[in-house]
Amino acid sequence: MKTISAQIDTRLYRTEIKSSSGNILIADEPQEVGGKNLGFSPLELLASSLAACTLITLRMYINRKEWNVSEINVKVDFERDPNKKVTLFIRKIEIIGEVDEAQKERLTTIANGCPIHKTLTNTIEIKTTLT
Repeated sequence: MKTISAQIDTRLYRTEIKSSSGNILIADEPQEVGGKNLGFSPLELLASSLAACTLITLRMYINRKEWNVSEINVKVDFERDPNKKVTLFIRKIEIIGEVDEAQKERLTTIANGCPIHKTLTNTIEIKTTLT
């Protein structure tokens, strides 16, 4: 099992996040809610996970098929509606290269099959312990 650990001290709301593989990033909140905007907000990190996973999954597939694609860009817009308890992600993918309509259709299917997309669209369980 992979582990992410995070730590916050008295600095509002700067959070240091570490992966079990040794990578570190900073998350924070925007200034308008009391943070210092030193890093991505938690919701931005979630949208970033979707964007990164989409790109990596598409690049792996395109490389395996040896298609002539020089660049892939993803933009993820997101908004939360706390009253309806719904979060909407709108993912826009741009493929720069030589792909026809059938290939584009296949790439959409591949994007929808990336692990983070599957995680976000399936049932999620979170078990919490407090020590």
